[in-house]
Amino acid sequence: PYKMRSGQHTFLNSMNDLLETVSAWPRYLISVIFGVFYNAAMWLKPLTQKPVTLVALIGLTVSGFLFITFTLRAMLGLSPVN
Repeated sequence: PYKMRSGQHTFLNSMNDLLETVSAWPRYLISVIFGVFYNAAMWLKPLTQKPVTLVALIGLTVSGFLFITFTLRAMLGLSPVN
């Protein structure tokens, strides 16, 4: 039978390498998303020391979430606009 020389790859070896590389991307994505949220939380942590700024921060977060929700629902046609 045919013997492969060192450094010579077959199609299946290339596909296995590709699948290993592609399967690592979800792990990277989760790590980046977690890092962004963790750093944002650490940046906002000093604002939670005073009750007034904590209430303002919670109000800003809720209003931002509602704004994005209503905007996407209107853009995607998920709710009728009267």
